[in-house]
Amino acid sequence: MARRLDGEPLPWLTGTTTFLGAPVRVDRGVYVPRFETELVARRAIQRLPAEGVAVDLATGSGAVAVALRRAWPSARVVASDIDVAACRCAAANGVEVYRGDLGAPLPTELHGRVDLVVAVLPYVPSAELEFLPRDVRRHEPRRAHDGGPGGVELLRRAIGWAAVLSRPGAALVLEVGGDQDRALEPDLHAAGFAVVGRIVDDDGDLRGIEAALN
Repeated sequence: MARRLDGEPLPWLTGTTTFLGAPVRVDRGVYVPRFETELVARRAIQRLPAEGVAVDLATGSGAVAVALRRAWPSARVVASDIDVAACRCAAANGVEVYRGDLGAPLPTELHGRVDLVVAVLPYVPSAELEFLPRDVRRHEPRRAHDGGPGGVELLRRAIGWAAVLSRPGAALVLEVGGDQDRALEPDLHAAGFAVVGRIVDDDGDLRGIEAALN
């Protein structure tokens, strides 16, 4: 009770949360998947072929990877995360996960063969971290939210890795916010991607961007 009153996320206390209607294990200290991310996961599910190959960069608990695998049991879903605890949690959720920075730890056999890259990365601009809820700032790791200047530092690097991993025609689905879709368009075009859609919530707020490799 004291931990909850102190503002710790409920999934850290119960060890689980619900994502797209299914339970997902969430260990203490691991980023808790948000409801808003379900919009990104649904779009990713739509873009993954039934027997395709997907990569989930910075998987955290593995929630998105688990959702992809549940939707397409015959697909191969591979994930990465730089955090030891996150990798351990994702593995416990049945995810094929590799520890390291974005695409660096993934098997080179995947290069140029992936049908879908999805990434839910930190995208809060460093200068705006102070505006996050107090409980979030107090308990959740800063690096789970800090996207650097403009919030797009890691997103830009993910685009670069997506270009390495993806086959022609593959989809890239990124969680973004604010006007980051416009900020990232030059990077997407430079990497060979064409923007094909934006993901918005019921209030019209931007939640993600979808692109395809030319």
